[in-house]
Amino acid sequence: MHPVTAISMQLTMPVMAEAPPEASAEPSAEPSAEGSAEAIAASNEDDLVARLREGDRRAVEEAYVAHHAAIRGFARRLVGDSASAEDIVHEAFVALPRAIRRFRGEGSLRAFLIGVAANHSRRHVRSAMRRRRATERLAAHEETQPRTVDATHQLITKQLAGKLWEALDDLPIDQRVVFVLCEAEQRTSVEVAAIVGAPEGTVRTRLFHAKRKLREKLGEHQ
Repeated sequence: MHPVTAISMQLTMPVMAEAPPEASAEPSAEPSAEGSAEAIAASNEDDLVARLREGDRRAVEEAYVAHHAAIRGFARRLVGDSASAEDIVHEAFVALPRAIRRFRGEGSLRAFLIGVAANHSRRHVRSAMRRRRATERLAAHEETQPRTVDATHQLITKQLAGKLWEALDDLPIDQRVVFVLCEAEQRTSVEVAAIVGAPEGTVRTRLFHAKRKLREKLGEHQ
């Protein structure tokens, strides 16, 4: 199984203007650009969260612009279906004005939003599963048609991907969410525990069982 590469978010640091030379012989301690940027980002997020709690519609729009790509990426990895992923993103941001009341500031707003999206994913996982199975039935019919070498290679690749999704579809949703966050998005168990609202030990247990079930399921196709 080929690993899934997580989205890398590029961070552009602001250019800090140089201070004019001081007449005093004692050098003054200047904060680093990195520390200043982190403080600015934290202050901006605190302000955004406060406005979300006040019901500011512009704040929801700003949160969407800042975080929708990451939420969509998580949703697509979770359900394997673009339409369902878009539905999850939509529902997560519609729910945000109410859900923000549960945000205690222990993690980032993005991590909190991923947790909200995960909570709204259950029925979408099932609908994506039904669409995949319908597609598999169509693909099974196409297998009987003559193919070129390239077309055969593409078919084999689709079949392998289909087996992986079939194995994921057999996982309980809690194990599936943890597997995607830990393995596909390369998050630590501490980060995932904060996202899903479960103890770190529970996250590790879910991941262990998810990996075991996937190995067993995929082993049947060898």
